[in-house]
Amino acid sequence: MISEFTGKLLVQGEPDGSSFPNGGIRSTFEARGYTAWDVTSPAYLMETPNGLTLCIPTVFVSWTGEALDKKTPLLRSNAAMNAQAQRLLKLLVETDIAPVNSSCGAEQEYFLVDAAFTALRSDLQLAGRTLFGAPPAKGQQFDDHYFGAIPERVQVFMQDVERQLYKLGIPAKTRHNEVAPGQFEIAPFHEAANVATDHQQLIMTVLKSTAKKHGFTCLLHEKPFAGVNGSGKHVNWSIGNATQGNLLDPGDTPHQNLQFLLFCGAVIRGVHTYGPLMRAAIATASNDHRLGANEAPPAIISVYLGSQLEDVFNQIKSGQLSGSAGKALMSLGIDTLPELAKDPGDRNRTSPFAFTGNRFEFRAVGSGQSVAGPLVVLNTMLADSIAWIADQLETQLQSGASLEEAAFAVLKRTMDAHGAVVFGGDGYSSEWHRIAVEERGLENLRTTADALPVLQRPEIEALFSRQGVLTPVELESRFEVYAEQYLLAIEVEAKLALRIARTQIMPAAQAYLERLARSLRDQQELGLAPDRSLATEVAQHTTALQRTCGELAAGLQGDHEGSLTTQMQHSAHALLPLMGAVRHAADALETLVDDDLWPLPTYQELLFMR
Repeated sequence: MISEFTGKLLVQGEPDGSSFPNGGIRSTFEARGYTAWDVTSPAYLMETPNGLTLCIPTVFVSWTGEALDKKTPLLRSNAAMNAQAQRLLKLLVETDIAPVNSSCGAEQEYFLVDAAFTALRSDLQLAGRTLFGAPPAKGQQFDDHYFGAIPERVQVFMQDVERQLYKLGIPAKTRHNEVAPGQFEIAPFHEAANVATDHQQLIMTVLKSTAKKHGFTCLLHEKPFAGVNGSGKHVNWSIGNATQGNLLDPGDTPHQNLQFLLFCGAVIRGVHTYGPLMRAAIATASNDHRLGANEAPPAIISVYLGSQLEDVFNQIKSGQLSGSAGKALMSLGIDTLPELAKDPGDRNRTSPFAFTGNRFEFRAVGSGQSVAGPLVVLNTMLADSIAWIADQLETQLQSGASLEEAAFAVLKRTMDAHGAVVFGGDGYSSEWHRIAVEERGLENLRTTADALPVLQRPEIEALFSRQGVLTPVELESRFEVYAEQYLLAIEVEAKLALRIARTQIMPAAQAYLERLARSLRDQQELGLAPDRSLATEVAQHTTALQRTCGELAAGLQGDHEGSLTTQMQHSAHALLPLMGAVRHAADALETLVDDDLWPLPTYQELLFMR
């Protein structure tokens, strides 16, 4: 049989869109959807033992024209940013202007666990994280994993991953241990944001599939283990083109670089104006466990510029721009080592959005997320802020000011109105949390339940409509889908925690109590005075486990009516604390029950046996 296969079939497809999450855009019985080839992202061949499959990056839209995917809004956001960036560059008297594109380099953190242990942990299988687990005697307190040697079995896995990624056109430049035991990182080269987004999805797929071949399970959950660092996906983001280069490169004298100062000022305004939207873009049930801990920035969105640039923008705010600190050389006092070039500003790991030399690093993005959502927000808010700056600059120029005078006036107005978002100190400190909220007016949206309703604010709807990135219908659909995912994730975890506690942990505790009771009786028969303290402690925690399981079961029957916002608040402030209470009792029992009776692989086994 000969089957004809035409190029037309590649350009447009017609999949069933009824079962795809659409947030109420279409009814279930309205099924038609369309895919269209995105020619800006390379097609690739996915290899399996049975052969090759041609994979074509596509957009996915409904029959009525709404975007059902993440790619369409990303391409729109890049187009909006390009239009406004070109406008500003023309005001800066640039004549040869290539299309402006955003770029992304996403560092991917992950955990590896021996697959034999995963098979014994239904929480890792279904929720991606451990719902129970007492801290091991050794965790990450020695700080001995980050710069340690990569275990040989892991090294073989990493090399296999890199070989497959290279064949897919995704060269990786970094591999290393991360802070927590069992945690690792891979970083690809920076690419155009749309291509980087597709490649990020492939990286996650290859990591998980290759892990199986090597007897591992790859965990991309943001917080698979309590008490040790979770995993993020630091999104390094910048904008530039082929003629002007990187528009966020300050050069050696940033105080004289009008192009950089205006584009950086636009970023500052965007983060201050739309910081809550940035928080909503990284809001998931899993990322909530990580934000604000030692490995992740707080939920308060601020900008870190580094000492050099913060000083420059403070000078602008004061009305007097005189200069900027230059790079220095660091001598190590060893003749055989060269002098090291020292950057004019340090890095700040507690900042959610930090400038790192020629780009901004969005550190709050979760390890299991697509980077498309955060990139859509960054591009859109930048497009809006560049438009605002261009409007102000045009007004100044029309009033007779020189370009330098106009740019300085616009930058000063920007810092006067939006400088409150710039912060260079410790983002974990309670004092910063107080200052940020009470004195600077920044929002602290601690949970996804608090953050997702930002998508329903009129100013956010106006932003996306104004820039042509998401229609009101498309934006509302995102809220509906993300809220539903949040509710379902917590519901699954709560039901799973209840089942594990009642069918595995409770029987183990009761069996141990029976063993202790027999031992106490035997001691009495021998005329000894038995110590009942252990049995009493186990009995108390077993009773607590029974009680908290009952409370969690009742909580699952709770608020399933009302708005999605009301339901999310119930999940965040009722179900999660109840799950925590169940875990507290179960983890206490783990430290007491005989190891041969405990039904779950422990943290010591999960984190250290590789």
